[in-house]
Amino acid sequence: MSVHPTAIVDPAAEIAEGVEIGPYVIVEGPVKIGARTKVLPHAHLSGDTEIGEDCEIHMGAILGHLPQDRGLEGGGGGLTIGDRNLIREHVTIHRASKPGHRTLIGDENFLLSCCHIGHDCKVGNLNNIANGALLAGYVTLGNRNFVSGNVVIHQFVKVGDMTMIGGASRVSKDVPHYMILEGNSKIRGVNFIGLQRAGLSEEQRSTIKQAYRILYQSGLNVRNAVARLEELKDSPEIQNLLDFIARSERGLSGGARR
Repeated sequence: MSVHPTAIVDPAAEIAEGVEIGPYVIVEGPVKIGARTKVLPHAHLSGDTEIGEDCEIHMGAILGHLPQDRGLEGGGGGLTIGDRNLIREHVTIHRASKPGHRTLIGDENFLLSCCHIGHDCKVGNLNNIANGALLAGYVTLGNRNFVSGNVVIHQFVKVGDMTMIGGASRVSKDVPHYMILEGNSKIRGVNFIGLQRAGLSEEQRSTIKQAYRILYQSGLNVRNAVARLEELKDSPEIQNLLDFIARSERGLSGGARR
């Protein structure tokens, strides 16, 4: 373990072997930092925060601070960050707003400068969240998504897996698996590049394209589109879509005009 002499580390913190803590870092409270994680200058880690192994936390990042929530109870809950996450300059990730609850970040996420992940969010694995993107409280983000710069995602929105959200988009409705969203919560098509990078076969991609046409180009309402999709549910990808739609509470993002 290497701690710079200008860093302030709370005696209650648990620091694993191989951790590097740089100049002027503040570790406040019962923070846990996993093996070989690097914390660069001026980062601030606080509260009931657990950080996994082999993470890299850059300058000015603030992890586990009090949530921005008028309904905050006491000191709030906690924050759990998985392994091999790259967290760049001035990223903010807040802990949950209620005791016993946690903001959750999975593994191998790439969080670019000045993005914000609000209280009680649940972020999966292998996501890219670009500069200035904002996730409000209680947002759920699945796996292998690309959230472009300056995107804003409304509280309680659910984003599926392998989606692409275009720059400066406003996301106020749920985003189904595999889709591209741009502008004001409008689905523009299928994220074929993301599907290829994730290793989905040509047959799987073709099935997803068929599902997109049913959902967004058939003129059917969601209930009738779901009935059509039920006919294809032998496909795992279609079943994933059906499960996502069933869990949606804010409603699905609409289709863009042709």
